[in-house]
Amino acid sequence: MKLMTFRRNDEIAAGYLDGDDVVICAEGSGAERAVLDLAAEGAAGVARWKAKTRAPRVPLSAVTVLAPMPAPRRDIFCVGKNYLAHAAEFHSSGFDSGAKEEVPSAPVIFTKATTSVVGPGVDVLGSLDYTGTVDYEGELGVVIGRQAFQVSKANAMDHVFGFVVVNDVTSRDLQRKHNQWVIGKGIDTFCPMGPYLVTVDEVADVGALELETRINGDLRQKALVADLIFDIPTLIETMSRTMTLLPGDVIATGTPVGVGIGFTPPKYLQAGDVMQVSISGLGVLENRIA
Repeated sequence: MKLMTFRRNDEIAAGYLDGDDVVICAEGSGAERAVLDLAAEGAAGVARWKAKTRAPRVPLSAVTVLAPMPAPRRDIFCVGKNYLAHAAEFHSSGFDSGAKEEVPSAPVIFTKATTSVVGPGVDVLGSLDYTGTVDYEGELGVVIGRQAFQVSKANAMDHVFGFVVVNDVTSRDLQRKHNQWVIGKGIDTFCPMGPYLVTVDEVADVGALELETRINGDLRQKALVADLIFDIPTLIETMSRTMTLLPGDVIATGTPVGVGIGFTPPKYLQAGDVMQVSISGLGVLENRIA
């Protein structure tokens, strides 16, 4: 099921995509959190929405699509340097401050603030980066369903609710200047997400998903999820070893080679540039730099 949150007639609603229509399953108070709450219900919640056979339907073209979970429970968890070729390009770029390893021996985890989350079609405020070093990072986002604490790799996927396209937009100079990644990556609007959350039952082989990022139509990134250094079960096992992952938590699994700082000179984003991140079966996430 492709779960969506959207604006219709100046009100927020939530539901799922069925062909060219959106089936409305929640409206009014609480609709902004409906998909997040559904993640906690898991398969039973999805079945409940599917059973709403008399729910109103509207054309997709008649709504404004928001991030699937526009009000996340907490910060987005992110993984750095999780594709081999990208780890090499980032390490050699001069922006990998403080890192001794080109390829990490353990997952590199950081977060992006909840206020960085926006939906498709929303302008990313590159103007907030006063250094002028805005970069893109197309990524697969994993959405947690069942609460996870000290989960083994063998059982990790049982705790996954679904998947979503994420763009980990970054200020490279701020990332380097502060010797950590939160300030350079947590800027307001710097985490576009969407257009929908696809439940895990619709993804037969997550490793076969192909990610592509285009800037103004130019293909910059192309990789399979199978190319991750640390796969999804490893990430969940590692993170849940010492902390509890909650329903609705999003893990952005890392970006492949082809980011702006990988070019000589770097290809930073400018006002008016259009970013498109697509993952097979998960849709296309498009945002403009403002």
